[in-house]
Amino acid sequence: MQAYPDIEIYLAHLDLERLNAWLAEALDTPPLANAGKNRWRATAQRDGHDINILVIAKAADGFASLWFDSAHTPWTTDSDCAHEAARQLGCEVRCSLGGWQPGDEPDQFLQVMPDAQEKTIEWPDSGQ
Repeated sequence: MQAYPDIEIYLAHLDLERLNAWLAEALDTPPLANAGKNRWRATAQRDGHDINILVIAKAADGFASLWFDSAHTPWTTDSDCAHEAARQLGCEVRCSLGGWQPGDEPDQFLQVMPDAQEKTIEWPDSGQ
């Protein structure tokens, strides 16, 4: 399977200290730097490629968005990243079911729990 061009997951609980520790371990990422109200950024390096990382607190219904703007992460899909994040961060993580295509149901997401249980959920965009 070809790696996704970017990875985005949603964290039920944003613990910056724990997130920084996981990102440092997974990608040798420097600590996230404040980038404005409820936003943090960092740039990691992997195999000579920059991986731009953006965190937005309360991006969707109280969940924080964690976005890796690169196809060079250690994870092939959003789901791969969501499973590792749920385990490492000890919180519920949500992500899209796959690469979105026109006609796909936009409100269906994968919910991953820290114990690796997963299920498909309806998560409509509330516009928050």
